[in-house]
Amino acid sequence: MSRFCYSNGRTVINPSNISLLYSAAQFMEMNISVSGTHNLLEETGKSLEEMRYWTWSELLITTKKCQDLLPFPNSTGILEKCVDSLIGRITTSGEPSPCPSTSSPDSSGARLSCDSRSTESLKNSFSRATWWFDDLLFLSTNLVGMKSKCYTGTSDDKRKVVETVIDMLCILDWNSVSFKSLFGILRVALSCNIRKCSRAKLESMIGSQMDQATLDNLLIPSPHGMNYSYNVNLVLRFLKAFLHGGISLVSPIQLRKVASLMDLYIAEVAPDPCLKPYKFLALAMALPDSARESYDGIYRATDMYLEVHTGLSEEEKMKICCALNYEKLSAEACLHLYQNKTFPSKSAVQALLSQQAKLKRLLKATDKTKCYTDSSSGVRETGSKGEKKKPVNKLWSMLGNLTFQLIIMIRLEHI
Repeated sequence: MSRFCYSNGRTVINPSNISLLYSAAQFMEMNISVSGTHNLLEETGKSLEEMRYWTWSELLITTKKCQDLLPFPNSTGILEKCVDSLIGRITTSGEPSPCPSTSSPDSSGARLSCDSRSTESLKNSFSRATWWFDDLLFLSTNLVGMKSKCYTGTSDDKRKVVETVIDMLCILDWNSVSFKSLFGILRVALSCNIRKCSRAKLESMIGSQMDQATLDNLLIPSPHGMNYSYNVNLVLRFLKAFLHGGISLVSPIQLRKVASLMDLYIAEVAPDPCLKPYKFLALAMALPDSARESYDGIYRATDMYLEVHTGLSEEEKMKICCALNYEKLSAEACLHLYQNKTFPSKSAVQALLSQQAKLKRLLKATDKTKCYTDSSSGVRETGSKGEKKKPVNKLWSMLGNLTFQLIIMIRLEHI
């Protein structure tokens, strides 16, 4: 700006400084009435009109500078011009043919027949069609969000744009698209009423990266007209997509991360008085048993659900308790369940039975270890033997106590 003012209106305008000069000229009202013969606003405006002749690199430079100056360039309109030019350049570049020209040199030394349409050639054609993808990774989500808000097309136009984006992303390696970006697209897609096939593609992409989700990602409000708080059906479809290839294709670490996330989600939606029992059960049983090392989280969520839904029959409560693996409940959770009047008494009996079975297995393992130790170390001192018997005696005492409680409960069931 100083060079323009002190050099009789002469300054170099290029892609690196045009966004700053144009924004400053507008802010300082450097128009004809103020600047006289030399008008910075007019000169930068003319340069912007020639943007369609700029190279791809020049467009990227100007867009990056606009991003650094946000939000002011957005109010001047230069940001929208830059992004529109980038989009126009992408759409007019055309998609290259999947079959390479027979006159062009083949770097691999081997030519593929167009009729064969091998997987490799199609993959290469897709990468050529998305040559621009890496160049635009610098765009911030705020910039993209501003552009989408400025979009003034009809609802049908917006729907077509979203569907086109989803179709293009499906061509890429799904892991190359961040989970955050996919959820940003989902928020737009939910308001556009996109086609079922496009929605299924997007849900599959999100589901495949379910282990990267957070609780906030999943707490999506239910569609208009539904009386429950959160979109449970959508989360169930994500889980279905996550397990689509079979449990063998999912690593144990991914499975446990998703299970931990689902425990939090189920606990969040459980207090919803409008959540039907079969939906709660579907959420709790969506993942295989091997996904959880402990069922304490499911127990706590079930406890909250039963406290809110007091009108359920004993039969309905027992169906909900089918989601629990009593053998994977901690001793504290089993004790809480035993004293919890919200749960049906049969579930308390099952919890005690599972604890009894675990103690029996533990005692057998302890006895085997003791026999092996005695046979390998020979004769022990009397005092040390008495000390070693203490934890074993404690286990037997716990087993006897559990058995006694179990007998009482079974008798009470028949009164």
